[in-house]
Amino acid sequence: MKLWLFFTLALLWLEVQNGVCQQVKRKKEADENRIRTGRKRVKVRYPKVKEKEAGSKGQSILTQVLDKARFLRLGESLSLNPGKTLELRCKGTNIGWAYPSYLDTFNDNRLSIKQHERYSQLILTLPSAADTGDYSCRVVLCDGEECAKDGESTSVTYIYFTDKDELFVPSAIHFEIIYLRPDKPATVPCRVTNPKIKVSLHREVPAEEIAVDGTQISYNPTKGFIIQNPSPEHKGAYYCKANSTTKITPQISTKYQLLYVEVPSGPPFATIEASSNTLSGGNIFNVTCTVLGEPEMNVSFSWRYPGQGQRPVNIHDSWRLINRGVGHTTRISQSVMIVDDVETIDYGKYICSTKNKHGETLVATMVKSHE
Repeated sequence: MKLWLFFTLALLWLEVQNGVCQQVKRKKEADENRIRTGRKRVKVRYPKVKEKEAGSKGQSILTQVLDKARFLRLGESLSLNPGKTLELRCKGTNIGWAYPSYLDTFNDNRLSIKQHERYSQLILTLPSAADTGDYSCRVVLCDGEECAKDGESTSVTYIYFTDKDELFVPSAIHFEIIYLRPDKPATVPCRVTNPKIKVSLHREVPAEEIAVDGTQISYNPTKGFIIQNPSPEHKGAYYCKANSTTKITPQISTKYQLLYVEVPSGPPFATIEASSNTLSGGNIFNVTCTVLGEPEMNVSFSWRYPGQGQRPVNIHDSWRLINRGVGHTTRISQSVMIVDDVETIDYGKYICSTKNKHGETLVATMVKSHE
């Protein structure tokens, strides 16, 4: 009996040991499967998105703030009622803005711009029909002290402030001159405050409505009437007429005087002439520097002359528009230097330097002693 009991206890002890060993083996195999040789645990790094990528083509970075919790991503155009504050935001840490230029010209305090950590904010209070135009933002990329605007990260929206009493975008100019050139289109800039307004173009003398065929002459509400190939026959006085469903009588725009330009674009075409190139002591003479150019092209003058810094001279600059031939208009700009009571130091070369946005031209003449 004792032998049988001993035998039973021995078998029970072996079963317990086998169970413990199986658990240890399974745990070890599980641990071995969890740890794979030849692999290391690495920290995952996610690439940072650059501002340029965030504002790439097809993705507008310009939004309108509707209220504290709602935003509208803007497209090509937007129509708003005047009077309500406009708030725009543009994503980026360094943003440049563009808006109707007169807001800068008159230093309008209704406009404010503030750069925040992740976006820039533009606020325009009490907007009116005159504020109609392009509003855009652009990511500015800087390398040290040098910065450049990224053309690919630009968003532009044309915003209409629809005023039922102001059909045309108001202008401070009541009579505007438009220059016609044979080498590029001309625009009669009668823009409207609502793209649905019907607009027509009219000549004063002879009184007639100009046909708009969409090819030679077309209309764009954000620009005005576009004349593709201007010629002398287009010169004259014009105005635009707007018709609206909310107004019985049509509205008349600013008057426009269209002038045909003869002189092509380029550096100044300059000439110089002295009233006399041979002088005696005590005489009075003048040197005139003349430039013929485009009607709206500003020209600057500077002089170098023998008695510079030692002799007093009188210099007078002026310009005017002149007609040359039939239907051709040119701007004549002049600088006149007057030298009184000629002395020996005044003899020599007189050099006139003329500059415009296209380049610089130098002309010279000699003044000698009569003796």
